[in-house]
Amino acid sequence: MTAPAHIVCPHCSATNRVVASKLGDDPKCGKCKQPLFTAQPLELDSNSFQRHVSRNDIPVVVDFWAQWCGPCKMMAPAFEQAAAQLEPGVRLAKLNTETEQAVATRYGIRSIPTLVVFKNAQEVARQAGAMDTRGLLSWIKNYI
Repeated sequence: MTAPAHIVCPHCSATNRVVASKLGDDPKCGKCKQPLFTAQPLELDSNSFQRHVSRNDIPVVVDFWAQWCGPCKMMAPAFEQAAAQLEPGVRLAKLNTETEQAVATRYGIRSIPTLVVFKNAQEVARQAGAMDTRGLLSWIKNYI
């Protein structure tokens, strides 16, 4: 029997237990009945950031970005493509550093875009600068 994985719902932030071998079977949230995986990056705010980083048993890759940032906008489609390819094994998320300055400060974000890989609530890798889809996939796979 495969141990359950804790997955935080991208819609209601409820923590769900899903048998790890069933993550690819389009699991739904027990609370809101929405899909646990959407193949899209999740928009985080200060309220949801800590919950998703600390309660997910799958790695979470956070793109720290801002609306005014040209390289951030350039990388956005590649980040979306990476999310579609890496779920359900990895959750990709975005955090706007302009609206969530306290979180960005807490993690020492000094340039954007900055990508951070979290596993078991711990930062395991960080990369500043925009990447294309191939670069993103390669970099993320090195740390998951």
